[in-house]
Amino acid sequence: MAKMLIFGMGYAAGHLAGRLGARGWEVVGTTRDGRADSLAFADEAAVLGALRSATHILSSVPPTNGADPVLARYGEAIAVAPATWVGYLSSTGVYGDTGGAWVDESAPVRGRRADRNAADAAWAALRGDARLFRLPGIYGPGRSILDRIGEGRAHRIDLPGQVFSRIHVDDIAGGVIASFAGPAGIYNLADDEPCHQNRLVEWGCAMLSAPAPPLQSLDDAGLSPAARAFYAENRRVANGKAKRLLRWAPKYPTWREGLAACL
Repeated sequence: MAKMLIFGMGYAAGHLAGRLGARGWEVVGTTRDGRADSLAFADEAAVLGALRSATHILSSVPPTNGADPVLARYGEAIAVAPATWVGYLSSTGVYGDTGGAWVDESAPVRGRRADRNAADAAWAALRGDARLFRLPGIYGPGRSILDRIGEGRAHRIDLPGQVFSRIHVDDIAGGVIASFAGPAGIYNLADDEPCHQNRLVEWGCAMLSAPAPPLQSLDDAGLSPAARAFYAENRRVANGKAKRLLRWAPKYPTWREGLAACL
């Protein structure tokens, strides 16, 4: 039986676990506290036992405090585990700001977060069968611009020319599953139509028959440091490699279809 061990049962990884479970896979995941039948990340005996029996291993845990916690604690065990597939959910943030230009997997890694750049490189070098999935902004049911509009947290920022790429959570799962039969390597999983965040806000407001928030400067919007960092980079993410080598295509090729599914 195929068995997936997932480090970090967050939003995207949890969605993948559901897809695999529906296909008859055994899925075991870690969380910090071992809640909901997961393994506690710090329970080394249980985690190492799961590593020895897993056919597939995935980490969705981002670096914290300057280091990747999964590699720091279990990297050596993962490197020699008998699994035939290892994956890591990375970020397109490793490309840094490109001024709105397109980037593919051949682009240099020069993101502003050194720890994320280092984790991306370390997972790529860990094993010859490693698959890295560089992800842009993730959205889906319960976590989309529609939810922020409904909660009064949506903003329209006056930054002409600012462009972002996105990926629906279901298309992340589809890309990971497609890679089981594809070659190892680094893959961007993004939809086909990057656009300004304001366009999503306006589209979502129209869908919900809600008034659009006022256009504000970045300073006047009162955004959190994490939200401001979102606007500090500007790029379009190309997905052609995943389409060619994994025979993957997004179920939601643009945010229009994706938001309609969220609604």
